[in-house]
Amino acid sequence: MCAKKIRQEDISYQSLLQGNKEWVAEILETEPDYFKNLSLGQNPPALWIGCSDSRVPANQITNTNPGDIFVHRNIANVVIHSDMSLLSVLDYALNVLKINHVIVCGHYGCGGVAAALSGKKFGVIDNWLNHIKDVYRLHQKEVDQITDLAKRCDRMVELNVIEGVYNLSKSSIIQNCWSEGRPLELHGWAYSLNTGIITDLEVTCKGNDHLAKVFRFDHE
Repeated sequence: MCAKKIRQEDISYQSLLQGNKEWVAEILETEPDYFKNLSLGQNPPALWIGCSDSRVPANQITNTNPGDIFVHRNIANVVIHSDMSLLSVLDYALNVLKINHVIVCGHYGCGGVAAALSGKKFGVIDNWLNHIKDVYRLHQKEVDQITDLAKRCDRMVELNVIEGVYNLSKSSIIQNCWSEGRPLELHGWAYSLNTGIITDLEVTCKGNDHLAKVFRFDHE
């Protein structure tokens, strides 16, 4: 039987620690060696680049276990070439863990995307949201034709993911793996908070053939 979850209104600092103890006790009751085995190492097949939104936990919505997905999260799952945190995670995932699938996952109803489209000032985060505005600039004609605000934001969520996948494919880390003949695939997903369903945006990349020549590194 699953331990009763803490209600949001009852969450406190101490309740989080108590919840951890109850979670550990529940797992050990059925799998005594669970944490011993988990501590031996990780061998995840996929890297998840997702939004920081608390409603989009990678393992839970894919029905996987701790150790199955390597995770990087930021506001609105932005992928840019100057983000050293993301690049460090990517390098470790591919060159140490030897991961073969990288997934950029956005979610419909993303507050970061909505904020970027609003034209309002929010503070320091405005500088980060400029990257989403750059995506809008690339697809302005299409986006402006969508009159319903919610649908416009949802399409921008998809476009932000698609551009994120392409930005990944331009990186030296990814292209080096492809040049070595690694079976590396990049994917773009969008998750629905309303239904819990993930939509494959069908932008899978398995090599750099889709890139303009200027983006391809010469490995000859």
